[in-house]
Amino acid sequence: MRAVRFELKAVRHDGVVSLDYQALDERDAVQQAQSQGYTVLTVRPSRTLASFWPGIRETFPLVLFSQELLVLLDAGLPLVESIETLAEKERKRDIKTVLMRIAGILRQGQTFSSALQQFPEAFPTLYVATIRASEKTGSIGQALGRYVAYQTQLEAVRKRLMNASIYPVLLMLVGGLVSLFLLVYVVPKFSHIYEERSVDLPLFSQLLIGWGRLLEGHGLLVMAVLGGILALAVYVSCLKAVRSRIAAILWRIPAVGDRLRVYQLARFYRTLGMLLRGGMAVVPALELASGLLHAGLREGLTVATRAISEGHSFSQAMEQNGLTTGVALRMLIVGEQGGNMGEMMERAAAFHEEEVARWVDWFSRLFEPLLMAFIGVAIGIIVILMYLPIFELAGNLR
Repeated sequence: MRAVRFELKAVRHDGVVSLDYQALDERDAVQQAQSQGYTVLTVRPSRTLASFWPGIRETFPLVLFSQELLVLLDAGLPLVESIETLAEKERKRDIKTVLMRIAGILRQGQTFSSALQQFPEAFPTLYVATIRASEKTGSIGQALGRYVAYQTQLEAVRKRLMNASIYPVLLMLVGGLVSLFLLVYVVPKFSHIYEERSVDLPLFSQLLIGWGRLLEGHGLLVMAVLGGILALAVYVSCLKAVRSRIAAILWRIPAVGDRLRVYQLARFYRTLGMLLRGGMAVVPALELASGLLHAGLREGLTVATRAISEGHSFSQAMEQNGLTTGVALRMLIVGEQGGNMGEMMERAAAFHEEEVARWVDWFSRLFEPLLMAFIGVAIGIIVILMYLPIFELAGNLR
């Protein structure tokens, strides 16, 4: 969720004026202007960096909001007063506006889930559905607790994946900086030495020295081009279509695709388990959690959902459409027999999350030495190409 700046043309007794507001949407911007006595003529989003660069946005602190709201509810405060309390302590204007508007909607007699549904950028469909299911049983506090636990578990898995990628990224960064220093500073110095000595250079050394001359003569232009290429690459990598394409390629790699499937199934099991334990029916829960799966798995889930709605066994329908593993299937059967499907789904998720974490640890231990060797070879090649003429000269002297 993020606030957006809007440009408004409005009229008041002193004539037509241009206004600039930071608001959640056009309606919020219009309401701010009307509260100051303006009649709005036109409204449009302002052109900012976030308009051109995807992914630049301020997210709503959903887990923190849920934790604080749960504490206030457990302390005995009514729901409306709890949200107003959170709004009063909030310093960020856009978040404060969301909370105040939710409190206002609740005072009009609407349900909590209906109020949250009006802010889809702040509260995802899964969160709204969890709250809606809890309203039927009057256990909003339990729903908040389950959602906090759910997000905590997912965040723990993400952190393990991120921690495993930090060291390789640092290796690539340091290796890139060393290579850049050699190519930008050291190589031009060697090109001067070889030009003054009229040394015959091997082909690859000539190419390297030619790069040094290019940097010396047009250094700013070359660096600007390289910077532009890097910025373009980062921008393109943020595009949803490009990410989807990269994900499709990764899914086709056997070893990686299998692990991605297990990871997505684990996240799907945990989400489904939370919804089922919250009192939601199986078919609506499956439909709600389907967005977490890859397109190929989602097609199988559609068929499985149809079979379950027709009365087929849950575990059988999931197995026939490729939505189980050997371990998960046995847990689903036990859950069906014991009537605790939600708990079994969460246990299956925990098992496969540990499996993914172990695979990530193994892969990082294998990948890091290979990456170090590759960076060392790349830097070594640059150094050898610079010193190769000197080695040949020393051999001729002998």
